[in-house]
Amino acid sequence: MGRINVLDKHVAELIAAGEVVERPSSVIKELVENSIDAGATAITVEIKNGGTTFMRVADNGCGIMREDIKVAFLRHATSKVKLENDLDSISTLGFRGEALASISAVSHLELITKSDVEEIGTRYVISGGEEVSLSDAGCPNGTTFIIRDLFYNIPARMKFLKTDVGEGNAVSNVIDKIALSHPNVAITYIKDSKQVLKTSGDGKLLSAIYSVYGRDFASTLIPVDYDLNGITVKGYVSKPQYARPNRNMQNFFINGRFVKSGTAMAAVAEACKGSVMVGKFASCVLNINIDFEAVDVNVHPAKIEVRFVNERPVFDAIYHAIKSALNIGDTRKNAVLGSHNTVQKKVNPFELAQKAFRERDEHKKAQSIVIEKLDKKVDSNPFKLLDEPIVTKPAKPISFSQKVADSSNTLDIYSKSAVKHEVKVEKFVEEQKIEVSTPFETTLKKEITVADVTEKKIETDIKPLIDVSEDSYRYIGEAFKTYIIIEKNSKELILIDKHAAHERIIYEKLKEEKGSGYSQLLLEPISVTLNKIDYNSVINNIDLFNESGFDVEDFGDGVVLVRSAPQYLEKEDIEQTIVEMSGYLTENKKSIKTEQMDWIFHNVSCRSAIKAGNISTDLELIDLAKKVESDSSLRYCPHGRPLCIVIKKHEIEKQFGRV
Repeated sequence: MGRINVLDKHVAELIAAGEVVERPSSVIKELVENSIDAGATAITVEIKNGGTTFMRVADNGCGIMREDIKVAFLRHATSKVKLENDLDSISTLGFRGEALASISAVSHLELITKSDVEEIGTRYVISGGEEVSLSDAGCPNGTTFIIRDLFYNIPARMKFLKTDVGEGNAVSNVIDKIALSHPNVAITYIKDSKQVLKTSGDGKLLSAIYSVYGRDFASTLIPVDYDLNGITVKGYVSKPQYARPNRNMQNFFINGRFVKSGTAMAAVAEACKGSVMVGKFASCVLNINIDFEAVDVNVHPAKIEVRFVNERPVFDAIYHAIKSALNIGDTRKNAVLGSHNTVQKKVNPFELAQKAFRERDEHKKAQSIVIEKLDKKVDSNPFKLLDEPIVTKPAKPISFSQKVADSSNTLDIYSKSAVKHEVKVEKFVEEQKIEVSTPFETTLKKEITVADVTEKKIETDIKPLIDVSEDSYRYIGEAFKTYIIIEKNSKELILIDKHAAHERIIYEKLKEEKGSGYSQLLLEPISVTLNKIDYNSVINNIDLFNESGFDVEDFGDGVVLVRSAPQYLEKEDIEQTIVEMSGYLTENKKSIKTEQMDWIFHNVSCRSAIKAGNISTDLELIDLAKKVESDSSLRYCPHGRPLCIVIKKHEIEKQFGRV
């Protein structure tokens, strides 16, 4: 070990400054919090070049007395803590007394201030921690800080700063959080001579949310207001159907301070179980008020992490607050068509089902009448698109009137309606002497009964799906609207997951073409609201989105416009995809470009692929099965799940005791 030296005051200040001042957003956070502690009701923040060259924070607070100005820039000088016991119940945003000393050590700082008891204000200039001047100044009550050339004397720190856009968005993110935590303070934010945010300061949280995140986001929220064991939870949570793919729009404030709390996130996630889809997360803006002595805010230099004396009461309060809000505000189960201003009549689901069955039976009866008037032949291949409709003759048909009479006397009125419908259809066909056109063909093919097959001896064997290496494949059908069933060589069954197969096919094509050829122009651009960090990730990686089929455009202030998207992606999935991609890019800043692109292709292919449970035609399923069987590389989806499984005939025969 070398000799131990006492550091020079200037060097010590530079080291200490590094703990508090990481980037321009750190400076803005400290100064704005000081303004709020000073009782300001209006704050103006202005930056240029991301804050690296110019920052200004002006407020109408109590100001600083002239005799206290020099003391304020000494390390550990503060008006918010006096005694040791004060640390156990901190009620202010700032308290360490390090901010002004740290900021002045790494910048050119100018202070203009006046308290309400003074007749004239004061201008104080300090550069690199050294006093330059102290003079009178004409100014209103309040305080204005002007910081120029941040890190001018520490070139090594300059290298770690992001681009001006990135640093500016980081500042914007800080301003957003402060605006949401203090809706009673009117905040004006100016970036590069352009006003990008202005809150009303009317004390209404929803007004602040509207100003920060916009109308679309604000319209998806449900109010939260709950009190449990002295812990108050107020704010808003998004409706379950508007949940997002990540937690980046979850905002938690403890006693007016923005924090990152695992306890709060876990409580929201638990409360949303059963209401929000798995893998999605509710957005929220929650103000949690708790006894100051029950929370320790002095565990992180930036004060964004806190520690609770007992986490369980906090978890319970947030959990019950969100659960209660969702029970009241989630109206999906009671949602009905029509204007929200119209009083809607409650609908009995059983009556709706009865009505649907009646309409179906009426339609079937009308078809039978038309069929009896036609003289056409049945094509023997059910997968061939027919030029003529199928002719069927139901064996011992049961009329709709008979069905109704057997079920209940209360349905007699529907029987009469069906008979009238039958007469009208028959009369119309006879008078007009028309032939039935192809719209009936698909339905009629499905209405072939066992009696029809026996009487007319219709051959319905399905032709081979495809021949590969002299193997014989035969399409059987689909199970559970998810799995394609193929018979191979009369020796085994192949089950293909249609979603996984389609996902892999799209993924391979995206990789091959790098997204080109998959993009389609949208009739109307889709706006996507993001927090400022995710927004910055999108802006810095627009080329990645372009390569994967998205035409993304910066709309400013946390909003991006999507003008084109991959053609297989449903419109309602586009916003979710952009949100998910932005969150991934934010969390994986060190990932190389190819890994980012690969993940984006995974995401696009998953969302674009046909979903399990979707109704698919036989031709679609056959085509999908052909592609899987003709390409030996298609065996797993991009997530690693198998596309297909094989069941041997021998295994089935064992189950039936044949072997």
